[in-house]
Amino acid sequence: MNERKALKIIQLIAVAGTLFSGYLSYGELFKGSCSLTGVSCGAGDIGGVPACVYGLVMYLLVLTTATLGLRKK
Repeated sequence: MNERKALKIIQLIAVAGTLFSGYLSYGELFKGSCSLTGVSCGAGDIGGVPACVYGLVMYLLVLTTATLGLRKK
């Protein structure tokens, strides 16, 4: 597997993770709970912020890094 293909796979996984954690973050921050069947946002807050928000930030960082890696010649 070459570097470009690996970055594309990482980017795809990061997009899926961003969408999922974004949905959970939206539900937790604006609706008050993320009641997706069989899924919970975590045990509680970390520093006053729901745990799913940290996941969203991490996936966005991975997505940005993979995208910048793909743009590099």
